[in-house]
Amino acid sequence: MSEQKKAKRSLAGIAGIVAVATLISKVFGLVRQQAIAAAFGVGPAFDAYNYAYVIPGFLLILLGGINGPFHSAIVSVLSKRKQEEAAPLVETITTLVGGLLLLVTILLVIFADPLVGLVAPGLNVTAAQAAAQGMTGDEFQTLQLTHEIAVRQFRIMAPMAVLAGLIGIGFGTLNAADQYWLPSISPLFSSVALIGGLGALAVYLGSDITLPKYALLGGMVLAWGTLAGAILQWLVQVVAQWRAGLGRLRLRFEFNRPGVGDVMKVMGPATLSSGMLQINVYTDLFFASYIPQAAAALGYAGLLVQTPLGIISNMLLVPLLPVFSRLADPQNWPELKGRIRQGLILTALTMLPLGALTITLAVAIVRVVYERGAFDPAASEFVAPMLVAYGIGMFVYLGRDVLVRVFYALGDGETPFRVSIVNIFLNALFDFLMVNQFGAPGLVLATVAVNIISMVALLVLLDRKINGLPLWEWTGPIVLLTGASAIAGFVSFGVLRVCEHYLGTRGLLVQLVDLTVSGTVGLGVFALLAMQLKLPEIDIFVDRLRQRFLRRS
Repeated sequence: MSEQKKAKRSLAGIAGIVAVATLISKVFGLVRQQAIAAAFGVGPAFDAYNYAYVIPGFLLILLGGINGPFHSAIVSVLSKRKQEEAAPLVETITTLVGGLLLLVTILLVIFADPLVGLVAPGLNVTAAQAAAQGMTGDEFQTLQLTHEIAVRQFRIMAPMAVLAGLIGIGFGTLNAADQYWLPSISPLFSSVALIGGLGALAVYLGSDITLPKYALLGGMVLAWGTLAGAILQWLVQVVAQWRAGLGRLRLRFEFNRPGVGDVMKVMGPATLSSGMLQINVYTDLFFASYIPQAAAALGYAGLLVQTPLGIISNMLLVPLLPVFSRLADPQNWPELKGRIRQGLILTALTMLPLGALTITLAVAIVRVVYERGAFDPAASEFVAPMLVAYGIGMFVYLGRDVLVRVFYALGDGETPFRVSIVNIFLNALFDFLMVNQFGAPGLVLATVAVNIISMVALLVLLDRKINGLPLWEWTGPIVLLTGASAIAGFVSFGVLRVCEHYLGTRGLLVQLVDLTVSGTVGLGVFALLAMQLKLPEIDIFVDRLRQRFLRRS
């Protein structure tokens, strides 16, 4: 067998491992969100959690997540070095990053109240301001309670700053050593911890768990469960690193060691770039804090989109990032361009139809996933438009990530950082314009618009950096896949209406049948149309599915 075929099979195998592990983690994440919805709905406990989680969650998801800046920097450097160099390098980076993030944690605890006020100024109003805005006494008390819960949750989750760095370094270290299963499945432990906490609360309170007077207690359980999950996730990685000889829990201050500078060269700008993205999140929540229950709705809708996005993202980016890094030398740029096309077309092939179905089936999806307990039909109608807006931007969100990882592989973290700075101002402008026009869904539409501009800018800059890209050649297949997705979406919507007419919409089983039939028909229509395009990426995608699901049958 040729080396090229071995590499292709290896890439497909890695993608399959990552996809299965990520799917398991995402399923548990979805169950976690369903438990939260049933317990708290869009009430103050979860509304506050969305504000309190902004900074700790940013650190955990972006810095500590797969494809985050720490993960990307470690993989980019370690994949080019001998294995015996890994342990001391990882221990040095862990010492340096852990020390810096410990200082961040202390600052977060001290300044929790003003930071929450900065993220959500709409919660921090006086009685006079509330009266001037026409709020009732109950609405004002709810705002005060939400602010109090958010501050307490923020302090509890502050240590996630340190854990985020350690988890991100662990992800990168294990992936660089060709260990993909554990990093991809380890987020499951976070979900399990939070589900366990909510289960204990449900046993303790019973049906009273949904009562407003227990919102503070519920908020504390959310925060402690989140912190416990992050600790579990890190501990599992530590054991795997020890066994693989990839570093131990020891302080190492060899900051001049070869490789440390290379890691920081990518990690520094990449972290700042991710920080710019978080400023965009803050901007969204700044406007959301003036719309009651908007933060909770953004959280619920975002999770529904992040589930398929996370699976496909890890399936594509985790195996491709080391490949991008190994092709960073100019003599390998022709092959690198082919891999970039592969990443973008596979992104379009998966995200465009999923986005179309998300748009047309939004209400049905929200009802099936969340509508139980404290999450009533009114909450479904409030969350569904957010999901529609997220569906519009699924392709550009992941496509932008593919391009960012190419820059990281080339050792260039500054270009994505500069693009992110521009995006901050654009996002604030679009938030202001679109929230007035579309309400809460306008916050998501603003992010979609920014991601479109960001992706175009990165393509143009990458075209200049690696001596040209066949952009027009790549545009054709993406446009055709967009058309096929739109047709599939319309068909799916029509089938849903037929199912609802004959089967009705009451009861979880009926709703699930309606959604399953319409979604399956829509995906089938897209598959038939896409196969007519005869794209090589379709064959790659089908081969991966066959290897994972048909080989054992």
